[in-house]
Amino acid sequence: MTVLAPETRGRGGPLAWLLVAGIVLAALNLRTAVTSVGPLLDRIATALGMSGVTTGLLTTLPVLCFATVGVITPAIARRIGEHRLLLLALLALGAGLLTRAMVDSAVIFLFSSAVALSGGAVGNVLIPTLIKRHFPRRAGTMTTVYTTALAVGTMLAAAATVPIEQAANGDWHVALGVWAALAAVSALPWLMLLRSEPARDAGASDLGPRALVRNRLAWAVAAYFGTQSMVAYIMFGWLPQILIDLGYTTGQAGFMLAAFTALGIPVAIVVPALTARFSNQRPLVIGLAVLYLVGFAGLWLAPSGTAWLWVIAVGLGMGSFPLALTMLALRTRSAEATAALSAFGQSAGYLIAGAGPLIVGVMYAATGGWTLPFLLLIGVVAVQVGTGWYAGADRYLEDERDRVRQHGDHEHRRIDESDLSLGGARR
Repeated sequence: MTVLAPETRGRGGPLAWLLVAGIVLAALNLRTAVTSVGPLLDRIATALGMSGVTTGLLTTLPVLCFATVGVITPAIARRIGEHRLLLLALLALGAGLLTRAMVDSAVIFLFSSAVALSGGAVGNVLIPTLIKRHFPRRAGTMTTVYTTALAVGTMLAAAATVPIEQAANGDWHVALGVWAALAAVSALPWLMLLRSEPARDAGASDLGPRALVRNRLAWAVAAYFGTQSMVAYIMFGWLPQILIDLGYTTGQAGFMLAAFTALGIPVAIVVPALTARFSNQRPLVIGLAVLYLVGFAGLWLAPSGTAWLWVIAVGLGMGSFPLALTMLALRTRSAEATAALSAFGQSAGYLIAGAGPLIVGVMYAATGGWTLPFLLLIGVVAVQVGTGWYAGADRYLEDERDRVRQHGDHEHRRIDESDLSLGGARR
């Protein structure tokens, strides 16, 4: 059974509200597999006997899974349906979270983490697609709902895992297993939506990865997504050390990191709503980049006692993440194109981002200071401005695809005519 978008069936219908609930619950779970491990990483690594290489692999898994699984998600969705695939993804997420909470083997812990993260990777790509398909005229509003729930889930898993462990008498298995229950709850709306699988436009099947490799807008979105993700990974990984080197205690640095993370919630509410009001997002691209630059310059050069001000500036600049997610819907005309751009942009973007924390670590180890890392961050923001300037303009993925196709047809005709003229000359 297929259905039309809820907007075509009247506002506020049962199906629409069920979809909203499904998107919110799914979004709450997409980062729990990542942020629940960080606070307990040392304890888990010791308990499972993980080597430094194994621990490094565990911290790299999110980027690897988001990049590799995300890129094949649209093809799988075309075969089995978007609602069905998201349900399977949430079940895989829950199964992976539950399994790794029950084992005492490093190998199984890594494998089950990969399963959970793969479920999250599918959700990363599918939810922007479902927003475009079911709420095409309210993409900005629904992206606000999505990014806010994503930010809440991210912060909740990071903040609540340690208190849960303490309440469970120091049992990290319980602290990680709790999040599997949340994943199980998130699957319920999609179980009820299985019979409401949306119809798909077969005409958009030519927007695969090969086609997008030749699409300038796709690369601009991917580079913008990648640069903002790189900044985020660097800040989440290295902000505490930056603050400690400025003279703050470990507790103060942890508190400021928590506040930095919490800023993602109001930013996730405001930025998509602003983004959807305008056809051109270039002013937002520039404004968020300026906040980044002010924050980095302050952390680098200003007196250490003012660090909280610069952390807030960088946290507000992190609005580039919900802006990038909103662009996935605004730069496309159809849900199929959104799926293709979401898969390509996020997969390529996460591959770009993954190298950031490692490069900063090498720079910091080599120099013992933050001059080179801050210069790197400023360079990344410069690239972000350039790619965001192109991606933020009022243009569509399908239009660029058509221009590339027409250019190719023109070249083929020109070559054919040249062959004919040469053939005539030979005769």
